[in-house]
Amino acid sequence: MNFFSIFSKDIGVDLGTVNTLIYVQGKGIILNEPSVVALDKNNNHIISVGTEAKRMLGRTPGSIVAINPMRDGVIADFEIVEKMIRYFISKTIRKRALVKPRVVIGVPTGTTEVERRAVQESCEQAGARDIFLIEEPVAAAIGAGLPVSEPIGNMIVDIGGGTTEIAIISLGSIVVENSIRIGGNEIDKNIIDYMKESHNIEIGVRTAEKLKTNFINLWDLKEKEAYFVKGRDCITGLPRTLAANKASMKKAISESLDKILTAIKFALDKTPPELTSDIIENGIVLSGGGALLKGLKNYIGSKIGVPVIIANEPTLCVVKGTGIYLEQLKKIKKKPVLV
Repeated sequence: MNFFSIFSKDIGVDLGTVNTLIYVQGKGIILNEPSVVALDKNNNHIISVGTEAKRMLGRTPGSIVAINPMRDGVIADFEIVEKMIRYFISKTIRKRALVKPRVVIGVPTGTTEVERRAVQESCEQAGARDIFLIEEPVAAAIGAGLPVSEPIGNMIVDIGGGTTEIAIISLGSIVVENSIRIGGNEIDKNIIDYMKESHNIEIGVRTAEKLKTNFINLWDLKEKEAYFVKGRDCITGLPRTLAANKASMKKAISESLDKILTAIKFALDKTPPELTSDIIENGIVLSGGGALLKGLKNYIGSKIGVPVIIANEPTLCVVKGTGIYLEQLKKIKKKPVLV
């Protein structure tokens, strides 16, 4: 065995509200699992983490609870997140590693110092040697291949599970930023609430996710197409199937869409004219899981009047960016300017 193979590899982490992704130096992205933990309520013992735990959501007996310990992109339960990070990191590094890994981790721009400290302490407890925080829209822009170090206005809109991160970046720095705690989870909640309030049918998160991913289209609203939603009738308590159409589903999520559009407009309003000119020419880049919402690119473009482009592999942009950042750390001794 090569002696140096027992040394730990540095890792990049996209610690998301919905999924956690890990990049290992020299290997690429080797982990992509749900940020879910299943606990035994009687003794707070962790039963499962990640993919296996997500399968339990909404289907656990009374003594077991499956939870998302991340809320709106930040830590909601420090102890559980620390154990989750430890579990994920242990799956990616050698148990016999002589050196603890350096970790680059993406954080939302709107996080407080207390929240950032909680992320750092979780990584330290999980076995990291040095922790570098990089703001998620910067990591997403790097991962999307934008020329962030050039004197050009680059606009990224990263729509994750818990937050939407908006940034205009030029010469390696964020010029304008805006972060709102609206993302895929809030859109799921919009769908659940709409079904209950407008149709007296109660559906679960998994059903709402399927509606969002497989059926909703913000640009193509053919009324003939229908999606059969299965849930529980709020009045009778019996199982019920409802035929939903695309126009009603667009209406269901309109509140969250309006908030995202308002946040984008706010950032553009604060952008210097020369950078605005670059954005008009080069467009707005969408990343994150929300970028996969059908018709969103056309919907935003029509409302803003600026071309909109979906990044290649949008759900991987942040973790790719942390990987590129790791390569920068190898070349310079001090912390890069993009943190």
